[in-house]
This record gives sequence, C-alpha cells and structure tokens, in this order.
Amino acid sequence: MPKFLRIGVHQSNVSGYTSKAWCVRRVGPAVFLKWGAVEVQGAGDGRKVYWTLPPRVKTIRCGTAQRAKDYAKAAIARRRNHRYEPLTGPIAIRRRSAGRGAELERTLATILFVDIVRSTEQAARLGDARWTQVMSHYYAVVRRELKTLRGKEVVTTGDGLLATFEAPAAGVRCATAIREAVRTLGLEIRVGLHAGEYKVSGAEVVGLAFHIGARVAAKARAGEVLVSSAVKDLMSQSGIRFQDRGLHQLKGVPERWRLYRVER
Repeated sequence: MPKFLRIGVHQSNVSGYTSKAWCVRRVGPAVFLKWGAVEVQGAGDGRKVYWTLPPRVKTIRCGTAQRAKDYAKAAIARRRNHRYEPLTGPIAIRRRSAGRGAELERTLATILFVDIVRSTEQAARLGDARWTQVMSHYYAVVRRELKTLRGKEVVTTGDGLLATFEAPAAGVRCATAIREAVRTLGLEIRVGLHAGEYKVSGAEVVGLAFHIGARVAAKARAGEVLVSSAVKDLMSQSGIRFQDRGLHQLKGVPERWRLYRVER
C-alpha cells in the first residue's frame, strides 16, 4: 500500500496537528483510500508516525481493473504534487493504557473550519504546478491571520483547515480576515464556527464539537461565515452583527441547530 506523508509547518513546529498522511491501495477494480491527521515524532530512521484520530476510509469501485489502475495512479500523482513525501514505514495507532481515560482533559474552545469553494474545478483549470503555488500562498495567508488573532492550528484537510480559539470573537474576526485576504488570490472560502467542549490528551483531540463545526461549515455558501447558536450566544456584547439563517439539520448530529451569518 503506497503511503504518503506531508509535514505541516507552523512557525518552528514541524510535527503534530498540521501533519497529514494518505494511503492508496488497489485491489482488482477497487481502490481503497485511508487518510487523516498524524503526529510525527523524531526524524530520520528513528521517526515514528501515529494517527492522531482514527483515519477516514473510502472505497472507490471503478468497474474495471484498468480504471482502478488509472484512478490509483492519478491519486498518487496528486499526493506528490501537493508536496507529500513517500512514507516507507508504518502508521501506528497509539495504544491506550488502562489509565489513559483519566489523562483526558476537557477543553472549551471556539472551533473554526475553513475550506476553499470549488477547489477541484480551480485545480483542474490552473493545472497542478500553478495550483500548488496558489495553495502555498493560501496556507501562508491563513496562518498569518491565525497568528495575528492567536488561533491554534489543529489540522489541515487537503484544501481546508481546522483551528481553535479561546475567544469566539477572535475566531469570527479571523474568519472574516481570511475571507478578505484569500480573495486577492482569486479564491472564495466557506467558514463555519462552533463553540463547544472537547477532550485532549497529548496529540489526540476528540469531541462532538469538531463534527458540529464541520457540519456548520458545510452549510455555508461561497464567501459566507456561519456560526452556530453556541457562538452567537457568547457574543452578545461583541458588536458583531449576525443574520438568522434558520434551523438546520446537521448531517449525523442530533437535533436541529440554528445558524447565523456574520454580517461584516
């Protein structure tokens, strides 16, 4: 199974949340994909790579073996064009000790999800070389705004990024700043924010709050910053205006959630 690793860089940190791995495997007319955030420890021959959360998996059924070969070949080429390095060693799942649950600490934060609208279409139009340059500038812009507003990058997701903020107002201001900045690159983004509690232990982050934040972002239109009612309720004195976007059923999330669009 070919494996690929990209180590994200956030200031001087070259390990942890910003790193990501992909695995591509073909069996007959099917292609099996596995990907997710990884923690990288050490360097050189002593480097170890761990999934920070259970990886996502997907099966692509191509109909014929030749189509599956072509799909796998293209998937591998995309990883290389997006600055992934071949990974020869295993990606381990960190074993939990009997007392591991007691080490988990609860943290409350505002969670921001951002991704590029119609990224696949733009990548096809620009070509791999130009798109790689655009993505490099895109992440530089996003990380600059995160640093300015004291956001903490958690993980990159292909053309998106997840970050956390201690203050909801900082998260909203960061979202709008990123939106305006990336427009100079000819890009439109969608952003979702949610405030909630999650558990953290070392490099592991777990919690429904992350899933809700992702679903809020999925409801956003091009250029739109959406927040959950949990975020709006914490910002009554912020001076930031919101427009009610109604109740929404978020995929895989219990109950319906009221969402609001940031007006400035």
